[in-house]
Amino acid sequence: MEWDLRRMESDLRQINPDLLQPSKSFKKTSSGTVTLNVGGYLYAAQRQTLAKHPGSVLEEMASGKRPVQHVDSMGNAFIDRDGPIFRHILNFLRLGELLLPDDFKEIGLLQREAEFYRLPELTEAALDWEQQQAAQREPAFLEVTDSHDRSHGLKVYCSDTGFIEKVKGRLVQISKSRLDGFPEEFEVSSNIIQFRHFIKSEMGSRLVLKEDSTFLCTLECLKLETVMLALRAGFRLITSLDSSRGSVVQCEALHFVK
Repeated sequence: MEWDLRRMESDLRQINPDLLQPSKSFKKTSSGTVTLNVGGYLYAAQRQTLAKHPGSVLEEMASGKRPVQHVDSMGNAFIDRDGPIFRHILNFLRLGELLLPDDFKEIGLLQREAEFYRLPELTEAALDWEQQQAAQREPAFLEVTDSHDRSHGLKVYCSDTGFIEKVKGRLVQISKSRLDGFPEEFEVSSNIIQFRHFIKSEMGSRLVLKEDSTFLCTLECLKLETVMLALRAGFRLITSLDSSRGSVVQCEALHFVK
């Protein structure tokens, strides 16, 4: 008995036109979900997710601008790139930000993959993450100096801008029964705060500790609060200038490291 293969194929197509066809998940513009094979790893995503960044390789593939050149045995579009790293690329498209584990060791590979997919926003985010990690590995230096002169006042310098933000977040100015936030006039840069004068000339203006509502009446009180914040943040005192007065808050300069 001879099998009429052509007739069998014709009958099967009538039952299910897609049965003998490779997957059209990428080719059918009506399909909202796309399955990708990246280096042997299967990923499923919404078409609109892949198309978030116009001009990228994934956007061109999702929109049909770039024809699918290779498919796997199941008919899924195949991309011959690193499979595991694509997870972070897809999450970046979904979240709009780069979230990586602290022990991530393949930032260079991620940057190269971002360049391949033509995602400059991801390349920049990866570079920023790398710089932040490098900064965290470097020792942070903190210096608190007090010239005992109202024209210069108290100066707080820290190489870690995060600590400066903590100091700013701890202090708030109250004037005329309203909260004005941290006084901008005390900000020198992202690394430096300098209290050139303590009590402003405006009547009724006060600098208080946020949440505690404690009035900081002297520079010594402010210095002590800064020292306490430093110790809570993990800094340790390494040197103190003119500590013969017997009190940390009386020293002209305090140096911490973390």
